[in-house]
Amino acid sequence: MPADLDALLHAAVQGVGGTERPGQVQMAHAVRDAVEREEHLLVQAGTGTGKSLAYLVPAIAHGMATGKPVVVATATLALQAQIIDRDLPRIAEALQSVVGRRPTFALVKGRANYLCQHKLGGGFPDEDEDTLMSVGQVDKERSRLGEEVLRLREWSELTESGDRDELVPGVSNRAWRQVSVSARECLGQSCPQVGECFVELSRAAAHQVDVIVTNHSFMAIDAFEGRQMLPDHDLLIIDEGHELVDRVTSTITDELTSGTIAAAAKRAARMGETAELNEAATRMQTVLDELPEGRMTGLPDRLVLALTSVRDTARALQSELKPSGKEEADGARQVARVAVDEIFDTAGRVLEERELDVAWVTQDRMRGAVLRVAPMSVAMLLRDKLFADRTVVLTSATLELGGTFDSVGGTLGLTGRGGPAWKGLDVGSPFDYKQQAIAYVAKNLPPPGRDGTSEKVFDEIEALVRAAGGRTLGLFSSRRAAEAATEEMRTRLKDAGINVLCQGDDQTPTLVRQFASDASTCLFGTMSLWQGVDVPGSACQLVIIDRIPFPRPDDPLASARSEAIARMGGNGFMQVSATHAALKLAQGAGRLVRRGQDRGVVAFLDSRMMSARYAGFLQKSLPPFWPTSNRQMVLDALKRLDQIAPETLPVAEPVLRGGNGGKSARSKDATTGSTAGANDSALAPVADPPPVARSARTAVTGGHAWTQEQDEELRDGVESGVALPELADHLQLPPDAITTRLNQLGLELADDGMLEL
Repeated sequence: MPADLDALLHAAVQGVGGTERPGQVQMAHAVRDAVEREEHLLVQAGTGTGKSLAYLVPAIAHGMATGKPVVVATATLALQAQIIDRDLPRIAEALQSVVGRRPTFALVKGRANYLCQHKLGGGFPDEDEDTLMSVGQVDKERSRLGEEVLRLREWSELTESGDRDELVPGVSNRAWRQVSVSARECLGQSCPQVGECFVELSRAAAHQVDVIVTNHSFMAIDAFEGRQMLPDHDLLIIDEGHELVDRVTSTITDELTSGTIAAAAKRAARMGETAELNEAATRMQTVLDELPEGRMTGLPDRLVLALTSVRDTARALQSELKPSGKEEADGARQVARVAVDEIFDTAGRVLEERELDVAWVTQDRMRGAVLRVAPMSVAMLLRDKLFADRTVVLTSATLELGGTFDSVGGTLGLTGRGGPAWKGLDVGSPFDYKQQAIAYVAKNLPPPGRDGTSEKVFDEIEALVRAAGGRTLGLFSSRRAAEAATEEMRTRLKDAGINVLCQGDDQTPTLVRQFASDASTCLFGTMSLWQGVDVPGSACQLVIIDRIPFPRPDDPLASARSEAIARMGGNGFMQVSATHAALKLAQGAGRLVRRGQDRGVVAFLDSRMMSARYAGFLQKSLPPFWPTSNRQMVLDALKRLDQIAPETLPVAEPVLRGGNGGKSARSKDATTGSTAGANDSALAPVADPPPVARSARTAVTGGHAWTQEQDEELRDGVESGVALPELADHLQLPPDAITTRLNQLGLELADDGMLEL
C-alpha cells in the first residue's frame, strides 16, 4: 500500500469539499495497518467523522497496489447509493492526478436485478399461466402488463448492461419477473446464452476494478455458500457493521407453509407426479394450525410425521425432475427443481433439530401458520467463513457497547478460544457532545409496566414537548405506545399549535420531510425510526425514548440465546437483552446531534436507566452527553433553545432507487439485490435530486395514502399470486394497511393463502 496515505486522504477530502478530521485520519491509518498486519478491525466512528472517506481511500490504495478488488458491503440502500453515486465518483476524480490513473469501482448486485437473455428468448416458463411473453402479437390486446413486457423487450435490444436501475421510467415487479430469474433458477454454465449473460459480463468486469460495492446479504451468501459471485479479495470492509449479525441471520432463516409446498407441487405438475406432495401440504396445514405460536423446544410427534411426509415426497419428486443428461438446459424443469429443493431442504433442516437451530410457529393473517427455523448464533459461521480468509474491517457509529467492543466481537465470533486476531478502535466524533446535548432521565416516573402508558408519562411528554415548542422525535417501543401518545398529545397540545405526526400516517420519507421542515411539528414512531433518520438542524431538538428497548420475552431467538448462555454459566440477560437494548439506545440517541451546530436533549422516560443494576452498561453505550435528572433545568434549556433556534433545514427529496424502477423489495433470496427497502434510501438527505412525478393519492388505510402506482402494484401481485409478506416487503407497508386496501379494491384471498381476484 502506498506510504503517502495522508496525501491521498488530503486530496480526497479536498475533492469532496470537506474538512479533514482527526478521527478520520486515525481511522484511515488504522485500516491500512490492519491490512498490513492481517488483523481484523472494529472501528467505532461517530456521526460527522467522515468514515466513508476514511475507509474508501485506503481501500482504493490497496486495490490499486495489489490488483485485487476491495469489497465494501453496506446494510442499507441509502448508504450503498451514497457510496456508489456520490462518494466514489468524486474521490476517483480527486485521486486521478495523484495516483496516475482514475480509480475504478463497480456495484455488484444479485442476478434478479438483470435481464435474463435466455428467459427473453422463451427458455423459462412464464410467471403466469397465460403466455405473457407473446402479448406483443398484433392480434392480441395490449394490456398494461403486455405493454411493459414489450417495452422490456425493446429495451433489451438497446441496453448494454441489462441492469434494471437503468430503465427509466421503470416497470412493475410483475413485468420484471417475466424477464429475470433468481440465482437458484439460473441455469449457470449450462445456459445456452451464458456468453451473452449480463450478470456474467458485469461480474467479469468487476474483477478488473479497485473497489466493489455490494450489500451484507450478497456478501454473506458468497462467503457461506461458495458461489464465487465476488472476485477473490483479501480486504472486506463492512459498513453499518452493527447490522451484520441480524442481516446474516435473516439470510439463513428458512420458512415453510402449506402454500409454499402446494406452489412447488404446482410448478412440478407437468414433469412429475405431485399428488402425494399436495396431500403432504394439506397434512402440514392441519398440523400447523393446531400448534400454538412461539418457540418449540422439541418437535411434536404430529409435526415430525408431517415434515417427514413433505421431505420424503419432495425427495421422490426430485428424482423425477432430475435431467437425464441428454436433454438441453430446461428452464421450466430448473424452476420446478428449485421450488421442490427448497421445501425438501427446509423440512429436512427442521427434522435434523440442529444444536444451534431454533424453530418456531407464527400466525400470518394472509398465509396462516408459518413454520420458521433460524440459527441461534452465527458467530462460528462468521468466524469460519468470513474472517478466516481475508482481513475484515467493520465500522459503525455503534460498536462499542458498555464501554467495550467485546459484546459485538462475541456475536461476530471474534472472542473466545481459537478466535482470530482483532482490534477495537473508537476514533470518537468531531462533536462536543457534553456541550451540545443533555441526556435526561425522568427518574421520578414509575418503571414501565404492561398496562400501557401511564398518565404521569403523558404529563412528562407534554411538558417536554411544550418546552421544546414541538421539534420532537418520539421513539417508542411499540406501535401501540406510539399511537396512544400521538392521540393524547394531539388533544393536549392543540392549544399550542403543535402538530403531532405518527408513523403510519403517511410514507415514512414523507413524514420525515414534513417533520424536518416545520419546527412546531413532532414525529412519533417505532423501531424503524430509531436508526437511519437524519434530521439535522433545529427541527429536532428533543428526542424522547419511552422505555429501554429490550427484546420481547417471547422472542424465539433472543430467549433461546439467553437460555443457552445461562446453561454455560453466563449472564444471558446481559449478553442478549441488555446488549440488544444498548445498541438500540445508542442508535436512537444518535438521532439528536447530526452536525456541529446541533443542540438538544435526549429524554429517557424509563427510570431504570438510573436505578437498575444494568444502568451503567446502558449509559456507557450512549454518546457522552451531559447527564442529568433535573427536570426543571431540562425544561428551561429546551425553552431557551426554542427561543434562539435558527430556521429549520428541510430534508431534500430523495433519489428513488426503489419502487417500480428499482430494488425496493426485501427478498428471501438475498442474492437478488439490496437488502434494504425504498424507505431506507429515502431517509437520508441527498443533493440536487431529479424531479419525481407522483400520482394523486387515491385512498388512505392505516394512515397510509395510496398512490395509483401502488394500487397497480397490488393488482399485479394479486394477478400473479404474490403472497402478502412479499407485497408488504415490496411496498414497505404494514400488512394490515395492505389487507384493508385489498378489501377496498374488492380483492380476496384464495384458500391456499395466495391472493387472487
